[in-house]
Amino acid sequence: MHRDKQDSEVVSPVLEAWLEREVPDFRGPASLHKFGFGQSNPTFRLKAASGDYVLRRKPFGPLLPKAHAIEREFRVLHALRGSNVPVPRVHALCEDTEVMGAVFYVMDFVDGRIFYDQRLPGMMAEERSGIFDAMNRAVSSLHNVDPMAVGLEGYGRPDGFIERQVSLWTKQYRAAEGDRCEAMEQLIEWLPQNLPAEQPARIFHGDLRLDNMIFHPTEPEVVAFLDWELSTLGDPLADFAYHAMVWRVGADLFRGFGDLDRVQTGIPEEAEYVRRYCERTGRDEIPNWNFYLAFSLFRVASILQGVWKRAQQGQASAADAAIVGAKAHPLAEIGARIALGR
Repeated sequence: MHRDKQDSEVVSPVLEAWLEREVPDFRGPASLHKFGFGQSNPTFRLKAASGDYVLRRKPFGPLLPKAHAIEREFRVLHALRGSNVPVPRVHALCEDTEVMGAVFYVMDFVDGRIFYDQRLPGMMAEERSGIFDAMNRAVSSLHNVDPMAVGLEGYGRPDGFIERQVSLWTKQYRAAEGDRCEAMEQLIEWLPQNLPAEQPARIFHGDLRLDNMIFHPTEPEVVAFLDWELSTLGDPLADFAYHAMVWRVGADLFRGFGDLDRVQTGIPEEAEYVRRYCERTGRDEIPNWNFYLAFSLFRVASILQGVWKRAQQGQASAADAAIVGAKAHPLAEIGARIALGR
């Protein structure tokens, strides 16, 4: 995975002994090198004599209930092994905090490309087309999995999923709101009144972005999904709409390309991308597509409003939190326009 690496950590004798005992064919000596991502759950490249791995652990110290659910990540990755969904192979989960000071798991290191700019600058149109089709195929493969068939009973509560999500993000927004945002008020009123029919439960990744996928080093193929910490069971169309939201926003707001002239770029139009997803998941269409898009923008706006609030309180985790948080209102305005057909 080609993401920037930061500081290193020494592998203790206790940890190395556990690795040699629990990870098949593992051989030391070993060292840990922190990636520049995975801030919620610190993530390391584990270099050993037997090869490279990835170790992902909870933060040290007291944690909020249900936060940093490393065990859930391990469970969903383990369940999807052998399916058509591209995931790293997980080797072992350690719940004994005496080994490393926190719960962690070890998985394969997957080499490949990670793209941060959805516009894929520097590529030929044919290359972009291939990347987008591979992404569509991978997302479809995830939403084609019956979670019960892979042992994910109880992984989430899918009944009433969208209704509960609308309620959750409304509460989150109210807890962080500043000046009145008319667009958010419109969405808070409109969304509960226009809830779509409930969909069969599928694995809801929760953050299906281009940069949460590793692509083959040379081919247009997704070889691994990353960052499963938000995953649950829920409505796959909400998951897909969040993924497809980039067609509606610009690069300045949410790393999208809604403001890009896409003629001859190789990037498919939204309708074509949705059509391919429907074909691959056995659907004729996505009813209430505007609802799902509006909800996705509402959800992101609520999250960013929380970022803004923490910045005002001096509790931001990033230097640009105030700038990022200020994007909540313009995103809500796009969502309201979609919802109200303006």
